Amino acid sequence: MSTPRHRPRQQRSRFTFDAILDAAARLFERDGYAATTTNKVAELAGVSIGTLYHYVPNKDALLYALAERHIGAGMAALSEVFDGLRRTEPPLEDTVRTLVGAVAALHGAEPRMHRLLFDQAPRTPEGVGRLRALEESLAAEVEYHLRRLGVGGPDPGLTALLLVQAVEAQVHGAVLRPPAGRSTDTCVTAVTELWINALRTRPPA
Repeated sequence: MSTPRHRPRQQRSRFTFDAILDAAARLFERDGYAATTTNKVAELAGVSIGTLYHYVPNKDALLYALAERHIGAGMAALSEVFDGLRRTEPPLEDTVRTLVGAVAALHGAEPRMHRLLFDQAPRTPEGVGRLRALEESLAAEVEYHLRRLGVGGPDPGLTALLLVQAVEAQVHGAVLRPPAGRSTDTCVTAVTELWINALRTRPPA
């Protein structure tokens, strides 16, 4: 089993579980996956190993829970960005720069942890479903702005989905594994300009 055993509901339980996840994040970030053990996590969190096992059966389940928390925090941050875009309604160039910049900022925060979660966190149907729901939610918001700006071709919904999928993959590579001889900033700027130019050439039908 590679998912949490119990989802804490009471405030005290949530505090304990958050302390365990914070400790796991620090150890995974500092020592990597192989050197991190549940015993070390429990010790750093200040709980017994029995308490840790009450919530998770192994370190893969810790990674899964960290991935869930990572997705939730990312969605909250992007929601703030989208709220700002709805309020200000900037032109195409600024809209794309804001979107790509927000995705780059999420990838740039704790990059080693982000890479570990991407490479090692267990894939489960529930987790894949959450990622797909997140992707669809982001695409729907991007579609709103494509329609507002009068770009996106004859199918702005599909263009929005492709944009979300592509920017995620492109920024992931730019931040975590930039090509030799090129900086992350250079790559992120290239992604931004690529999509600005692509959208300019896809007017509505």
